[in-house]
Amino acid sequence: MTGPTASTETPTATAAGIGELNERSLHRALKAHYATPGSLTEHTIDGYVADIVIGDRLIEIHTGIFWPLKRKLPRLLERHPVTLVHPIARDRYLVKPTADGKGVMSRRMSPKHGSVFAIFGALASIPTLLGHSNLTLEIVMTVEEEVRVPDERRNRRRGGWTAVDRRLVEIVAIHRIENMADLFAMLDAKLGAEFTTADLADAMRSTRRLAQQAAFCFRQAGLSEVCGKNGNALVYRRSPIE
Repeated sequence: MTGPTASTETPTATAAGIGELNERSLHRALKAHYATPGSLTEHTIDGYVADIVIGDRLIEIHTGIFWPLKRKLPRLLERHPVTLVHPIARDRYLVKPTADGKGVMSRRMSPKHGSVFAIFGALASIPTLLGHSNLTLEIVMTVEEEVRVPDERRNRRRGGWTAVDRRLVEIVAIHRIENMADLFAMLDAKLGAEFTTADLADAMRSTRRLAQQAAFCFRQAGLSEVCGKNGNALVYRRSPIE
């Protein structure tokens, strides 16, 4: 599925609300993708600003970790169905503009590619909320451009460049997740009766850090439990079905 190409224009104060002024290109493009005729954007609901309101449903687009939503989301879920949208770049182009910002000095594909399991890095902040009956998570797999500019504060090891914007090139898939069990089901066949975070990392083809976040999410959701140790590593097993 192809999504809109993100605009690089900055909204003016007369054309956008305060929230929109702080948005980056990726957020604006996803908001344009999810909005429908007659929907409200940047609308205040129960003291919070919702990205999109379609009837009774609220759509919250969050491109970073979910920690800032720890207060907002539970309040909104008390009275409204909420779709939480999170983009993950399956493919990312690294773009370096010219000094005047009018052209492109270089554009190359990043060797790093994201998977749906990168969501655990964000979910670790709110693992128990995913089971709420009013919450649906949509993981949007994308092709993106990451715009980088020189930054004197960055040391040479980091290349002296910093990312200032993410632009949507294409939406390639959307995974709708109703609860943590949906994510566990994507890994279940690859795991033994007992498993460690090293096994999770292998199953997800991810870093050990991300596997640790996944293990934490599964434990908090009641899907797994610690059953022992293998050296210094905790050993997990699936929780018994009640």
